[in-house]
Amino acid sequence: MTEIEFNSPQLTSRDFEKIRALIHQRAGIDLHAGKEGLVKARLGRKLRDSGSRSYAEYLASVESDRTGESLAALIDALTTNYTFFFREPEHFNFLRDEVLPKLVERPSVDIWCAAAATGEEPYTLAMLLLETCGLASRVIATDISTQALKQAKRGVYPADRFESVPPAMLRKYWLRGEGRAAGFYKAKPDLASAVEYRHLNLIAPFSFPSPFPAIFCRNVMIYFDRPTQRRVVDRMNQFLEPGGFLFVGHSESQCAAHPMLEFAGPAVYRKRKGAGRE
Repeated sequence: MTEIEFNSPQLTSRDFEKIRALIHQRAGIDLHAGKEGLVKARLGRKLRDSGSRSYAEYLASVESDRTGESLAALIDALTTNYTFFFREPEHFNFLRDEVLPKLVERPSVDIWCAAAATGEEPYTLAMLLLETCGLASRVIATDISTQALKQAKRGVYPADRFESVPPAMLRKYWLRGEGRAAGFYKAKPDLASAVEYRHLNLIAPFSFPSPFPAIFCRNVMIYFDRPTQRRVVDRMNQFLEPGGFLFVGHSESQCAAHPMLEFAGPAVYRKRKGAGRE
């Protein structure tokens, strides 16, 4: 094997712009200038696995794959999905204390987790729902990353992800691994069945049969440019019932100017009760 074969392909400015345009068009993600190193690091393995000799050749194979699997793999590689249970706990306290008590009389309660990642957030929501609203409740958990959803559906996590989970809740909803599975926990059946995972692209057409009393869409809009953020907030509002709550990331402030949303708490917005679905 020659020395040149050890060298990784160069990411040209033309390659980067093509990747940037593709990921923005298909996923709404804004890869601004300065992310070339990240793109090269994240996609280097994809090049090797595909046998491509250049980024241009790899992109051509992605665009020619009519199944969409290559594009999904590219998006998976460029998105960060690390999270943990009860991340940003103020939101979950608000949900438990201010939102769920008003929903307990309903025969069933559905909450939408719009950026499910590897599942820690929807399982956190499901635990709170089960504690307050019973077994008829469920979380609709969606994400653009098929790889993250696959991991989420397994419902298996290392013990260090559970540091913020109350011990009683951990015992009630999670099975502790033994033997080869020591150091891991798996969701018990009641918890696993309370979360329904779906693949969904927030910038592509989608629909739900009825609006939700609460939507969590946290730490995903930071990857979008301003126009895409506005469109996503409009879509969130469309599927939020009047008086319902939208939870966003603490660095995502684009909801503040929306005419149908009012401030309810840090990174929490309430849909005005006179507002309809449009």
